Amino acid sequence: MNTPDKPGQGLLSYITEDFSFERGHPLPLGATVVRGGINFAIFSRHATAVTLVLFQPQDAQVLARFPFDPQCNRTGHVWHAFIAGLDPGIEYAYHLDGPRSVPHRFAPDILLADPYAIALNGCRVWGEQGGRHNTVRRALLVTHDYDWGRDQPLNRPLAESVIYELHVRGFTRHASSQTRHPGTFRGLIEKIPYLQQLGITAVELLPVTAFDELESNRVNPFDNQPLHNFWGYHPLSFFALHAGYAADQAPGGEVAEFKDMVKALHAADIEVILDVVYNHSGEGDQRGPVYSLKGIDNSVYYMLTAAGGYMNFSGCGNTINCNHPFVRHFILDSLRYWVMDMHVDGFRFDLASILGRDQDGQVLASPPLLEQIAADPILANTKLIAEAWDAAGLYQVGSFPNWGRWAEWNGRFRDDLRSFVRGEPGKVGSLATRLAGSSDLYQYGRAPSHGINFITSHDGFTLRDLVCYDEKHNLANGEENRDGDNHNLSWNCGVEGPTDNPAIMALRERQVRNFATLLFFSRGVPMFVAGDEFGRSQQGNNNAYCQDNVISWLDWAGQRQNQSLLRFFRCLIKFRKGCKLLLHDSFVPQDGHGPRIAWHGFRLGQPDWGEASHSLAMHLSGTVPQGRAEEVFLIANAHWEPHEFELPRQDGQRWRRFVDTALSGDDAIAEHWRSRPLEHATCRADARSVIVLVAGASQASG
Repeated sequence: MNTPDKPGQGLLSYITEDFSFERGHPLPLGATVVRGGINFAIFSRHATAVTLVLFQPQDAQVLARFPFDPQCNRTGHVWHAFIAGLDPGIEYAYHLDGPRSVPHRFAPDILLADPYAIALNGCRVWGEQGGRHNTVRRALLVTHDYDWGRDQPLNRPLAESVIYELHVRGFTRHASSQTRHPGTFRGLIEKIPYLQQLGITAVELLPVTAFDELESNRVNPFDNQPLHNFWGYHPLSFFALHAGYAADQAPGGEVAEFKDMVKALHAADIEVILDVVYNHSGEGDQRGPVYSLKGIDNSVYYMLTAAGGYMNFSGCGNTINCNHPFVRHFILDSLRYWVMDMHVDGFRFDLASILGRDQDGQVLASPPLLEQIAADPILANTKLIAEAWDAAGLYQVGSFPNWGRWAEWNGRFRDDLRSFVRGEPGKVGSLATRLAGSSDLYQYGRAPSHGINFITSHDGFTLRDLVCYDEKHNLANGEENRDGDNHNLSWNCGVEGPTDNPAIMALRERQVRNFATLLFFSRGVPMFVAGDEFGRSQQGNNNAYCQDNVISWLDWAGQRQNQSLLRFFRCLIKFRKGCKLLLHDSFVPQDGHGPRIAWHGFRLGQPDWGEASHSLAMHLSGTVPQGRAEEVFLIANAHWEPHEFELPRQDGQRWRRFVDTALSGDDAIAEHWRSRPLEHATCRADARSVIVLVAGASQASG
């Protein structure tokens, strides 16, 4: 075998008298600390030479190089070596050489990060790195030792979930958060009491794996400040956390800090769902940097054209070759790591439709990767949520391959409810379908919980901006307002942007309450984005991916300024979590239990499905397995005129008003729905309002 380069003097502090360079084992991939030393293994089908390079932490000077012998240190397509007598604490990277012609991109002078590394050196403080981004990422050896106690993923039924989407940095970065560790995993831990009071059951974190926040060279044209990759949808690793999200700046400290966060959230009965990006990487196209995958085996990891260019179904320059046999293995290993080692409860897959394309980019009827994820025994209780579309026009909401496991972001719910609430004609039928759980999409063995209902997410307007802006206002992104979606289905209520007109301000508040009420009284799983509950605005920016500033940071002063809206959300969530009919996860009654839905118009039994109709009433009734009878009567009036609605008669029960969005402040919702009963057989719904009446022995008020 080849003789390793002579170890540098600094390496002596990391080795013992038993030091030796040996054959090692091909599995597991990555660097594994075992008794007596460390095993290194990396996959590359096309490499002709592999060299392991060791470094002292946070030092660019090479300590030692260990060329792998192709005859001894390779099994199949895996290169491996065991270094006996080597202690953890060093950093490492690889040089790989191989064919230089297209489709390969081997460059033996470039240091490459191990794709299986669970920690990378990078920048440990957000935005601190000077100048253009540094494309070198070395792996850190971090032990898996951690005292989890009795912690495990919570395994709450998806149907009983209320999902809260948030950005780790943006959630607590603003000074108003009053956290000791703003913008970090620890800062999120400090806000757990708030999350408990709000009542959500799961946080869905925007990407937390390593990325380069300084990759952009653009500036804000208004203040000439540099723009950052704030959202993190350009991953440099599928395993390593973004160190800039950790308050602990010690090398690898982010791993334990993330575990602390998960453990604390679980102790508060809150699940952790990760937004994962397996559809592309931060290496871009042929003009992009080389961090890892490009230089390790470009033609395996990426979908390439016949000419060697990068297919771009992601809209981000490249597309991961998800259904290549090894890449499937790679992605599954990543998912298992997050569940087994990091105890996360679920995943939301960014542009998940890409995971269903073959190596030529064609859409597969039965994609092996999606089936493997659905059937994997380690992931059996893990929540799987697909963003069921991609950037190349493939839209699979309702048709995403599922094997009974995959749920979907219900983009149809978002669009139909936005259209109805802003007053578009002919939307009453669509509203009914969405309120009832979208059975047009999730049938044939699927359930209401396979639809993740949302009106807002990180991508698009906030709920406040949805009722304040007709057009996007993205000039601050430095792209001349070309970026972001033009099809927002929003309505500014008469004036674009901020106004001091009291009538418009009141209408906007009402529209926000309308959206929230319809979201939480729809069957399926509700999701909303952090800050919507107290009226956060992004100043009309519907694509704030590059705004690391007050546009994206939550201003917690909104809690105090919009206390009645925050209370409104809390009461809606509390009611939903106790209303078994809304949580019943089947489109058909089971053992005589389950919801019955009747549709009405101004008169009972006479819904108006016509093009000119803007109003609908839903009567939700039935029993739950515990035998309790529940009755909910929801009136949705998107018309600009008030209307009187007949009410169903109750046997020994009286309808009581729980929600009336036409009322202002705290009057819009009852703290406990057992308020004074209605005296009449009809109920007046004011213009552009939603009313919820309740009768029966509901447990919803708690």
